[in-house]
Amino acid sequence: MLGMLINERELKEMEYLIKREMDEILFDLKDERIDHIVKRAMGERYKILFSLFKRIAPENECIKYMPAPQLKEL
Repeated sequence: MLGMLINERELKEMEYLIKREMDEILFDLKDERIDHIVKRAMGERYKILFSLFKRIAPENECIKYMPAPQLKEL
């Protein structure tokens, strides 16, 4: 287990970066040109990012980014 001390500004920056990355993955998952294997890897990455996000973000923000059921199927 690791711990780190960050200030409020750094927390907001981390939250912003993780949200943007998750938004990008969600957008790419809708692209039919992307292979299923790649989408599965993207889904795994999304799950990891979400687990980080829920540690730093308020609950109402986490609800917006909860993995959808179709993401669990990948």
